[in-house]
Amino acid sequence: MRQCLTSPNGGYYTTNREGRDQFGRKGDFVTSPEISQIFGELFGLWLLTEWMVQGRKKHGVELIEVGPGLGTLMDDILRTVSTFKSLVSSIENVYLVEASPSLRAAQKELLCGDAKLEEVSIGYRSISKFAGLPITWCEDIRSDKTPFIFAHEFFDALPIHAFQSVPPSQPPTQTLSTPTGQISLNRSKPEAQKPQWRELLVSPTTLTSGITTSASSSPSMKSKEPKPDFQLSLAKASNPSSLLLPAQSQRYKDLLPTKDAVIEISPESHSYVADFARRIGGSKNAKLTASSAVPPAPPKSEPSGAALILDYGPANTIPSSTLRGIRSHQLVSPFAGAGEVDLSADVDFLALVEAALGASDNVEVHGPVEQGVFLEQMGIKERSEMLVRGLERKSEKGAEAPGDREGSLDNDAVEVQSRKRAIREAVDRLVSRLPGRGMGTLYKALAIVPERGGKRPVGFGGGLVIPNHYFN
Repeated sequence: MRQCLTSPNGGYYTTNREGRDQFGRKGDFVTSPEISQIFGELFGLWLLTEWMVQGRKKHGVELIEVGPGLGTLMDDILRTVSTFKSLVSSIENVYLVEASPSLRAAQKELLCGDAKLEEVSIGYRSISKFAGLPITWCEDIRSDKTPFIFAHEFFDALPIHAFQSVPPSQPPTQTLSTPTGQISLNRSKPEAQKPQWRELLVSPTTLTSGITTSASSSPSMKSKEPKPDFQLSLAKASNPSSLLLPAQSQRYKDLLPTKDAVIEISPESHSYVADFARRIGGSKNAKLTASSAVPPAPPKSEPSGAALILDYGPANTIPSSTLRGIRSHQLVSPFAGAGEVDLSADVDFLALVEAALGASDNVEVHGPVEQGVFLEQMGIKERSEMLVRGLERKSEKGAEAPGDREGSLDNDAVEVQSRKRAIREAVDRLVSRLPGRGMGTLYKALAIVPERGGKRPVGFGGGLVIPNHYFN
Protein backbone atom coordinates (compact mmCIF):
# COMPACT_ATOMS: atom_id res chain seq x y z
CA MET A 1 0.00 0.00 0.00
CA ARG A 2 2.77 2.42 0.90
CA GLN A 3 4.62 1.75 -2.35
CA CYS A 4 1.50 2.14 -4.50
CA LEU A 5 0.26 5.30 -2.75
CA THR A 6 3.35 7.34 -1.84
CA SER A 7 6.33 6.05 -3.80
CA PRO A 8 8.22 8.98 -5.37
CA ASN A 9 8.28 6.92 -8.57
CA GLY A 10 4.68 6.56 -9.71
CA GLY A 11 2.84 6.68 -6.37
CA TYR A 12 -0.89 7.44 -6.54
CA TYR A 13 -0.65 10.55 -4.36
CA THR A 14 2.90 11.61 -5.20
CA THR A 15 2.74 11.60 -9.00
CA ASN A 16 1.14 14.46 -10.91
CA ARG A 17 -0.68 12.97 -13.89
CA GLU A 18 -1.73 15.45 -16.55
CA GLY A 19 -5.49 15.94 -16.66
CA ARG A 20 -6.24 13.54 -13.80
CA ASP A 21 -7.18 14.42 -10.22
CA GLN A 22 -7.69 12.03 -7.33
CA PHE A 23 -10.34 14.17 -5.64
CA GLY A 24 -13.71 15.50 -6.74
CA ARG A 25 -16.53 14.34 -8.99
CA LYS A 26 -14.18 14.13 -11.98
CA GLY A 27 -11.60 12.19 -9.95
CA ASP A 28 -11.75 8.90 -8.10
CA PHE A 29 -13.59 9.90 -4.93
CA VAL A 30 -15.22 12.80 -3.10
CA THR A 31 -14.53 13.45 0.59
CA SER A 32 -16.83 15.06 3.15
CA PRO A 33 -15.20 18.54 3.10
CA GLU A 34 -15.91 18.73 -0.65
CA ILE A 35 -19.50 17.58 -0.12
CA SER A 36 -20.39 20.40 2.28
CA GLN A 37 -18.59 23.38 3.77
CA ILE A 38 -20.42 22.70 7.04
CA PHE A 39 -18.32 19.60 7.64
CA GLY A 40 -15.11 21.63 8.00
CA GLU A 41 -16.91 24.40 9.88
CA LEU A 42 -17.96 21.90 12.53
CA PHE A 43 -14.33 20.80 12.91
CA GLY A 44 -13.58 24.47 13.57
CA LEU A 45 -16.34 24.65 16.17
CA TRP A 46 -15.04 21.48 17.80
CA LEU A 47 -11.61 23.12 18.03
CA LEU A 48 -13.13 26.28 19.51
CA THR A 49 -15.13 24.37 22.12
CA GLU A 50 -12.22 22.15 23.16
CA TRP A 51 -9.94 25.21 23.41
CA MET A 52 -12.53 26.85 25.70
CA VAL A 53 -12.86 23.71 27.87
CA GLN A 54 -9.08 23.68 28.34
CA GLY A 55 -9.01 27.20 29.74
CA ARG A 56 -8.65 29.38 26.61
CA LYS A 57 -4.88 29.19 26.33
CA LYS A 58 -3.43 32.52 25.22
CA HIS A 59 -0.47 31.11 23.30
CA GLY A 60 1.19 27.90 22.17
CA VAL A 61 -1.75 26.45 20.20
CA GLU A 62 -0.71 24.51 17.10
CA LEU A 63 -3.10 23.14 14.49
CA ILE A 64 -2.02 19.94 12.73
CA GLU A 65 -3.70 18.07 9.92
CA VAL A 66 -2.33 14.75 8.67
CA GLY A 67 -3.20 13.85 5.10
CA PRO A 68 -4.86 17.20 4.23
CA GLY A 69 -5.95 16.26 0.68
CA LEU A 70 -6.80 19.38 -1.30
CA GLY A 71 -6.72 21.56 1.84
CA THR A 72 -10.49 22.04 1.88
CA LEU A 73 -10.96 20.87 5.47
CA MET A 74 -8.28 23.17 6.90
CA ASP A 75 -9.56 26.05 4.74
CA ASP A 76 -13.03 25.73 6.28
CA ILE A 77 -11.57 25.33 9.78
CA LEU A 78 -9.50 28.51 9.46
CA ARG A 79 -12.37 30.45 7.87
CA THR A 80 -14.59 29.46 10.79
CA VAL A 81 -12.19 30.21 13.65
CA SER A 82 -11.01 33.48 12.07
CA THR A 83 -14.09 35.16 13.56
CA PHE A 84 -13.00 34.19 17.09
CA LYS A 85 -10.11 36.59 17.67
CA SER A 86 -8.98 35.24 21.06
CA LEU A 87 -8.53 31.76 19.63
CA VAL A 88 -6.76 33.06 16.52
CA SER A 89 -4.30 35.06 18.60
CA SER A 90 -3.35 31.89 20.51
CA ILE A 91 -2.46 29.92 17.37
CA GLU A 92 1.28 29.97 16.73
CA ASN A 93 1.43 27.72 13.70
CA VAL A 94 -0.55 25.48 11.37
CA TYR A 95 1.19 22.28 10.28
CA LEU A 96 0.12 20.22 7.28
CA VAL A 97 1.72 16.77 7.15
CA GLU A 98 1.88 16.06 3.43
CA ALA A 99 4.10 13.79 1.32
CA SER A 100 2.82 14.78 -2.13
CA PRO A 101 4.37 17.81 -3.90
CA SER A 102 1.34 18.17 -6.20
CA LEU A 103 -1.13 18.11 -3.31
CA ARG A 104 1.06 20.54 -1.36
CA ALA A 105 0.85 22.95 -4.30
CA ALA A 106 -2.96 22.64 -4.39
CA GLN A 107 -3.18 23.21 -0.63
CA LYS A 108 -0.96 26.27 -0.82
CA GLU A 109 -3.06 27.77 -3.63
CA LEU A 110 -6.30 27.31 -1.68
CA LEU A 111 -5.05 28.30 1.77
CA CYS A 112 -2.57 31.05 0.94
CA GLY A 113 -3.38 32.33 -2.54
CA ASP A 114 -0.58 34.50 -3.91
CA ALA A 115 1.42 34.58 -0.68
CA LYS A 116 5.05 33.58 -1.10
CA LEU A 117 6.04 29.95 -0.43
CA GLU A 118 9.48 29.70 1.14
CA GLU A 119 11.62 26.70 1.94
CA VAL A 120 12.49 26.25 5.62
CA SER A 121 14.49 23.68 7.55
CA ILE A 122 11.53 21.33 8.12
CA GLY A 123 9.72 21.84 4.82
CA TYR A 124 7.89 24.83 3.33
CA ARG A 125 6.07 27.82 4.81
CA SER A 126 3.56 30.42 3.68
CA ILE A 127 0.90 32.69 5.19
CA SER A 128 -2.81 31.85 5.37
CA LYS A 129 -5.33 34.17 3.76
CA PHE A 130 -7.31 33.89 7.02
CA ALA A 131 -5.91 35.93 9.93
CA GLY A 132 -2.37 35.82 8.54
CA LEU A 133 -1.54 32.56 10.30
CA PRO A 134 1.71 30.85 9.28
CA ILE A 135 1.26 27.47 7.56
CA THR A 136 4.11 24.97 7.48
CA TRP A 137 4.25 21.87 5.28
CA CYS A 138 6.33 18.98 6.61
CA GLU A 139 6.52 15.20 6.33
CA ASP A 140 6.39 14.46 10.08
CA ILE A 141 4.27 15.78 12.93
CA ARG A 142 5.81 18.87 14.54
CA SER A 143 4.47 20.02 17.88
CA ASP A 144 5.77 20.37 21.42
CA LYS A 145 3.15 22.73 22.84
CA THR A 146 -0.66 22.46 22.60
CA PRO A 147 -1.51 20.45 19.48
CA PHE A 148 -4.98 20.17 18.02
CA ILE A 149 -4.67 17.33 15.53
CA PHE A 150 -7.13 16.52 12.74
CA ALA A 151 -7.10 13.24 10.80
CA HIS A 152 -9.86 12.85 8.23
CA GLU A 153 -9.67 9.78 5.97
CA PHE A 154 -6.01 9.39 6.89
CA PHE A 155 -5.83 6.05 8.69
CA ASP A 156 -7.68 4.11 5.97
CA ALA A 157 -4.75 4.74 3.60
CA LEU A 158 -2.04 3.46 5.95
CA PRO A 159 -0.53 0.04 5.20
CA ILE A 160 -2.01 -3.10 6.73
CA HIS A 161 -0.87 -6.66 7.40
CA ALA A 162 -3.42 -9.44 6.85
CA PHE A 163 -3.32 -12.76 8.70
CA GLN A 164 -5.33 -15.97 8.46
CA SER A 165 -5.78 -18.56 11.18
CA VAL A 166 -4.72 -22.04 10.10
CA PRO A 167 -5.44 -25.24 12.03
CA PRO A 168 -2.67 -27.39 13.53
CA SER A 169 -0.71 -29.23 10.90
CA GLN A 170 -0.87 -33.03 10.95
CA PRO A 171 2.40 -34.46 9.58
CA PRO A 172 2.22 -37.85 7.87
CA THR A 173 2.79 -40.74 10.20
CA GLN A 174 6.26 -42.23 9.94
CA THR A 175 7.19 -45.52 11.64
CA LEU A 176 10.23 -47.71 11.92
CA SER A 177 9.91 -51.47 12.08
CA THR A 178 12.13 -53.10 14.71
CA PRO A 179 12.37 -56.63 16.14
CA THR A 180 10.38 -55.39 19.13
CA GLY A 181 7.64 -53.67 17.10
CA GLN A 182 6.74 -50.38 15.37
CA ILE A 183 8.34 -47.11 16.60
CA SER A 184 6.81 -43.73 15.67
CA LEU A 185 9.32 -41.23 14.31
CA ASN A 186 6.95 -38.21 14.62
CA ARG A 187 8.05 -35.60 17.11
CA SER A 188 5.81 -32.62 16.51
CA LYS A 189 6.77 -29.32 18.04
CA PRO A 190 4.22 -28.12 20.65
CA GLU A 191 3.38 -25.00 18.61
CA ALA A 192 2.52 -27.14 15.58
CA GLN A 193 -0.34 -28.65 17.56
CA LYS A 194 -2.06 -25.27 17.97
CA PRO A 195 -3.70 -22.91 15.47
CA GLN A 196 -1.30 -20.39 13.99
CA TRP A 197 -1.55 -17.03 12.29
CA ARG A 198 -0.10 -17.05 8.80
CA GLU A 199 0.43 -13.84 6.84
CA LEU A 200 -1.40 -13.20 3.57
CA LEU A 201 1.32 -11.98 1.22
CA VAL A 202 1.07 -10.09 -2.06
CA SER A 203 2.46 -12.22 -4.87
CA PRO A 204 2.37 -12.17 -8.70
CA THR A 205 -0.67 -13.80 -10.30
CA THR A 206 1.15 -16.86 -11.52
CA LEU A 207 -0.91 -19.20 -9.37
CA THR A 208 -4.61 -19.45 -8.67
CA SER A 209 -5.55 -17.85 -5.38
CA GLY A 210 -8.64 -18.81 -3.44
CA ILE A 211 -8.51 -15.65 -1.34
CA THR A 212 -10.71 -12.69 -2.20
CA THR A 213 -11.05 -9.13 -0.96
CA SER A 214 -14.16 -6.97 -0.64
CA ALA A 215 -13.45 -5.53 -4.09
CA SER A 216 -12.21 -8.60 -5.94
CA SER A 217 -15.61 -10.29 -5.75
CA SER A 218 -17.43 -7.32 -7.30
CA PRO A 219 -19.30 -8.29 -10.51
CA SER A 220 -18.51 -4.90 -12.04
CA MET A 221 -14.81 -5.36 -11.32
CA LYS A 222 -14.76 -8.84 -12.87
CA SER A 223 -16.42 -7.72 -16.09
CA LYS A 224 -14.79 -4.34 -16.68
CA GLU A 225 -11.40 -4.31 -15.02
CA PRO A 226 -8.17 -5.83 -16.33
CA LYS A 227 -6.82 -9.00 -14.80
CA PRO A 228 -4.99 -8.21 -11.55
CA ASP A 229 -1.20 -8.29 -11.63
CA PHE A 230 -1.02 -9.53 -8.04
CA GLN A 231 -2.94 -11.67 -5.56
CA LEU A 232 -2.95 -12.61 -1.91
CA SER A 233 -1.23 -15.90 -1.09
CA LEU A 234 -1.05 -17.64 2.27
CA ALA A 235 2.47 -17.91 3.69
CA LYS A 236 3.65 -21.49 4.05
CA ALA A 237 5.05 -20.86 7.53
CA SER A 238 4.99 -18.34 10.34
CA ASN A 239 7.10 -15.22 9.90
CA PRO A 240 8.13 -12.42 12.31
CA SER A 241 5.02 -10.35 11.53
CA SER A 242 2.60 -13.23 12.15
CA LEU A 243 4.32 -14.12 15.41
CA LEU A 244 4.54 -10.54 16.74
CA LEU A 245 1.60 -8.43 15.57
CA PRO A 246 -1.40 -10.65 16.47
CA ALA A 247 0.14 -11.27 19.90
CA GLN A 248 -0.17 -7.57 20.83
CA SER A 249 -3.91 -7.63 21.60
CA GLN A 250 -6.24 -10.07 23.31
CA ARG A 251 -8.79 -9.30 20.59
CA TYR A 252 -6.61 -11.07 18.04
CA LYS A 253 -5.77 -13.93 20.37
CA ASP A 254 -9.47 -14.63 20.92
CA LEU A 255 -9.98 -15.15 17.17
CA LEU A 256 -7.04 -17.50 16.67
CA PRO A 257 -9.04 -20.73 17.36
CA THR A 258 -11.55 -19.74 14.62
CA LYS A 259 -10.48 -21.67 11.52
CA ASP A 260 -9.75 -19.47 8.48
CA ALA A 261 -10.44 -16.26 10.42
CA VAL A 262 -8.81 -13.28 8.67
CA ILE A 263 -7.72 -10.15 10.50
CA GLU A 264 -6.10 -6.90 9.36
CA ILE A 265 -3.59 -5.03 11.51
CA SER A 266 -2.03 -1.65 10.78
CA PRO A 267 1.02 -1.12 13.02
CA GLU A 268 1.66 2.25 11.36
CA SER A 269 -1.82 3.39 12.42
CA HIS A 270 -1.05 2.32 15.98
CA SER A 271 2.21 4.30 15.91
CA TYR A 272 0.52 7.46 14.66
CA VAL A 273 -2.33 7.44 17.16
CA ALA A 274 0.10 6.63 20.00
CA ASP A 275 2.12 9.66 18.92
CA PHE A 276 -1.05 11.80 19.01
CA ALA A 277 -1.72 10.62 22.57
CA ARG A 278 1.84 11.30 23.74
CA ARG A 279 1.81 14.80 22.27
CA ILE A 280 -1.44 15.54 24.10
CA GLY A 281 -0.91 13.77 27.42
CA GLY A 282 2.79 13.07 27.70
CA SER A 283 4.55 9.77 27.22
CA LYS A 284 4.62 6.61 29.29
CA ASN A 285 7.85 5.60 27.60
CA ALA A 286 9.81 7.87 25.29
CA LYS A 287 11.81 5.02 23.72
CA LEU A 288 11.37 4.41 20.00
CA THR A 289 10.14 0.88 19.37
CA ALA A 290 10.82 -1.25 16.32
CA SER A 291 7.23 -0.86 15.12
CA SER A 292 7.16 2.94 15.47
CA ALA A 293 6.54 4.86 12.26
CA VAL A 294 7.08 8.27 13.83
CA PRO A 295 9.66 9.68 16.29
CA PRO A 296 8.65 9.75 19.98
CA ALA A 297 6.96 12.89 21.31
CA PRO A 298 8.96 15.15 23.63
CA PRO A 299 8.28 15.07 27.41
CA LYS A 300 5.25 17.12 28.50
CA SER A 301 4.61 18.62 31.93
CA GLU A 302 0.90 19.42 31.51
CA PRO A 303 -1.58 17.60 29.24
CA SER A 304 -3.12 19.88 26.59
CA GLY A 305 -4.50 19.77 23.08
CA ALA A 306 -6.75 17.18 21.43
CA ALA A 307 -7.12 14.95 18.38
CA LEU A 308 -10.22 14.45 16.25
CA ILE A 309 -10.28 11.45 13.90
CA LEU A 310 -12.98 10.68 11.30
CA ASP A 311 -12.68 7.66 9.05
CA TYR A 312 -14.56 4.57 8.00
CA GLY A 313 -14.54 1.14 9.58
CA PRO A 314 -16.37 -0.99 12.16
CA ALA A 315 -16.98 0.42 15.62
CA ASN A 316 -16.26 -2.72 17.64
CA THR A 317 -14.98 -5.52 15.41
CA ILE A 318 -11.69 -6.32 13.70
CA PRO A 319 -11.57 -5.51 9.97
CA SER A 320 -11.34 -8.60 7.77
CA SER A 321 -10.64 -8.73 4.02
CA THR A 322 -11.41 -5.03 3.49
CA LEU A 323 -8.51 -4.02 1.24
CA ARG A 324 -10.05 -2.28 -1.76
CA GLY A 325 -9.20 -0.26 -4.83
CA ILE A 326 -11.20 2.83 -5.82
CA ARG A 327 -11.19 4.41 -9.24
CA SER A 328 -13.72 6.78 -10.83
CA HIS A 329 -16.00 6.30 -7.79
CA GLN A 330 -16.15 2.52 -8.30
CA LEU A 331 -14.67 -0.41 -6.38
CA VAL A 332 -11.94 -2.10 -8.37
CA SER A 333 -9.29 -4.70 -7.65
CA PRO A 334 -6.54 -3.37 -5.37
CA PHE A 335 -4.08 -5.58 -7.28
CA ALA A 336 -4.42 -4.00 -10.73
CA GLY A 337 -3.15 -0.66 -12.00
CA ALA A 338 -0.56 -0.11 -9.27
CA GLY A 339 -0.10 3.61 -8.69
CA GLU A 340 -3.20 4.54 -10.67
CA VAL A 341 -5.81 3.28 -8.18
CA ASP A 342 -6.54 4.56 -4.68
CA LEU A 343 -6.08 1.89 -2.03
CA SER A 344 -7.73 1.78 1.38
CA ALA A 345 -8.79 -0.59 4.14
CA ASP A 346 -11.24 -0.27 7.02
CA VAL A 347 -9.91 1.34 10.18
CA ASP A 348 -9.82 -0.75 13.36
CA PHE A 349 -11.08 1.89 15.77
CA LEU A 350 -10.74 -0.24 18.90
CA ALA A 351 -7.10 -0.86 17.98
CA LEU A 352 -6.63 2.93 17.84
CA VAL A 353 -8.23 3.23 21.27
CA GLU A 354 -5.89 0.57 22.71
CA ALA A 355 -2.82 2.23 21.17
CA ALA A 356 -3.72 5.70 22.44
CA LEU A 357 -4.46 4.57 26.00
CA GLY A 358 -1.34 2.44 26.00
CA ALA A 359 0.86 5.39 25.03
CA SER A 360 -0.12 7.90 27.73
CA ASP A 361 -1.68 7.76 31.20
CA ASN A 362 -2.96 11.32 30.86
CA VAL A 363 -5.45 11.04 28.01
CA GLU A 364 -9.02 9.89 27.54
CA VAL A 365 -10.45 8.44 24.35
CA HIS A 366 -14.09 9.05 23.43
CA GLY A 367 -15.88 7.13 20.71
CA PRO A 368 -16.04 5.79 18.18
CA VAL A 369 -19.45 7.25 17.47
CA GLU A 370 -21.23 7.29 14.13
CA GLN A 371 -20.48 10.30 11.97
CA GLY A 372 -24.19 11.11 11.73
CA VAL A 373 -24.45 11.28 15.53
CA PHE A 374 -21.31 13.43 15.81
CA LEU A 375 -22.38 15.94 13.15
CA GLU A 376 -25.93 16.23 14.48
CA GLN A 377 -24.67 16.88 18.00
CA MET A 378 -22.36 19.52 16.55
CA GLY A 379 -25.35 21.30 14.96
CA ILE A 380 -25.08 20.42 11.26
CA LYS A 381 -28.81 20.74 10.62
CA GLU A 382 -29.08 24.08 12.42
CA ARG A 383 -26.13 25.42 10.46
CA SER A 384 -27.61 24.24 7.14
CA GLU A 385 -30.86 26.04 7.85
CA MET A 386 -28.87 29.17 8.70
CA LEU A 387 -27.23 29.00 5.25
CA VAL A 388 -30.63 28.47 3.62
CA ARG A 389 -32.05 31.53 5.40
CA GLY A 390 -29.04 33.53 4.27
CA LEU A 391 -29.72 32.55 0.66
CA GLU A 392 -33.33 33.60 1.00
CA ARG A 393 -32.43 37.00 2.48
CA LYS A 394 -29.83 37.81 -0.13
CA SER A 395 -31.40 36.30 -3.23
CA GLU A 396 -33.05 39.56 -4.37
CA LYS A 397 -29.93 41.68 -3.86
CA GLY A 398 -27.42 39.65 -5.86
CA ALA A 399 -25.12 39.84 -2.86
CA GLU A 400 -22.96 37.20 -1.30
CA ALA A 401 -24.89 34.90 0.97
CA PRO A 402 -23.48 35.15 4.51
CA GLY A 403 -21.24 32.26 5.39
CA ASP A 404 -21.66 30.50 2.02
CA ARG A 405 -18.31 29.60 0.45
CA GLU A 406 -19.98 29.28 -2.98
CA GLY A 407 -20.02 33.09 -3.36
CA SER A 408 -22.58 35.58 -4.68
CA LEU A 409 -26.00 34.89 -6.16
CA ASP A 410 -27.57 35.97 -9.41
CA ASN A 411 -31.11 37.33 -9.22
CA ASP A 412 -32.47 33.96 -10.29
CA ALA A 413 -35.07 32.06 -8.27
CA VAL A 414 -34.05 28.80 -9.95
CA GLU A 415 -30.45 29.19 -8.78
CA VAL A 416 -31.59 30.02 -5.26
CA GLN A 417 -33.74 26.91 -5.09
CA SER A 418 -30.92 24.82 -6.55
CA ARG A 419 -28.43 26.08 -3.95
CA LYS A 420 -30.90 25.47 -1.11
CA ARG A 421 -31.56 21.95 -2.33
CA ALA A 422 -27.82 21.27 -2.69
CA ILE A 423 -27.17 22.38 0.90
CA ARG A 424 -29.84 20.08 2.30
CA GLU A 425 -28.92 17.11 0.10
CA ALA A 426 -25.27 17.41 1.11
CA VAL A 427 -26.16 17.38 4.79
CA ASP A 428 -28.46 14.40 4.29
CA ARG A 429 -25.64 12.51 2.58
CA LEU A 430 -23.26 13.15 5.48
CA VAL A 431 -25.66 12.07 8.23
CA SER A 432 -27.97 9.53 6.56
CA ARG A 433 -28.12 6.11 8.17
CA LEU A 434 -29.77 4.37 5.24
CA PRO A 435 -27.62 1.64 3.64
CA GLY A 436 -26.14 2.68 0.32
CA ARG A 437 -27.41 6.24 0.64
CA GLY A 438 -25.27 8.07 3.09
CA MET A 439 -22.18 8.21 5.25
CA GLY A 440 -23.80 8.60 8.66
CA THR A 441 -23.11 5.07 9.88
CA LEU A 442 -20.20 4.01 7.67
CA TYR A 443 -17.91 6.72 9.04
CA LYS A 444 -16.98 7.00 12.72
CA ALA A 445 -15.57 9.76 14.91
CA LEU A 446 -12.96 9.32 17.66
CA ALA A 447 -11.53 11.94 20.03
CA ILE A 448 -8.40 11.98 22.19
CA VAL A 449 -8.39 14.61 24.93
CA PRO A 450 -6.47 15.27 28.17
CA GLU A 451 -7.62 13.18 31.15
CA ARG A 452 -10.46 15.04 32.93
CA GLY A 453 -12.54 12.52 34.79
CA GLY A 454 -14.57 11.31 31.85
CA LYS A 455 -16.14 14.65 30.91
CA ARG A 456 -17.26 14.12 27.34
CA PRO A 457 -16.19 16.45 24.55
CA VAL A 458 -18.75 18.07 22.28
CA GLY A 459 -19.99 15.72 19.58
CA PHE A 460 -19.48 12.74 21.89
CA GLY A 461 -22.23 13.56 24.37
CA GLY A 462 -20.82 16.79 25.77
CA GLY A 463 -22.56 20.16 25.66
CA LEU A 464 -22.08 22.69 22.85
CA VAL A 465 -21.79 26.39 23.76
CA ILE A 466 -21.27 28.52 20.67
CA PRO A 467 -21.80 32.28 20.13
CA ASN A 468 -25.24 32.96 18.69
CA HIS A 469 -24.00 34.61 15.51
CA TYR A 470 -22.93 31.25 14.10
CA PHE A 471 -26.52 29.97 13.87
CA ASN A 472 -28.23 33.28 13.10
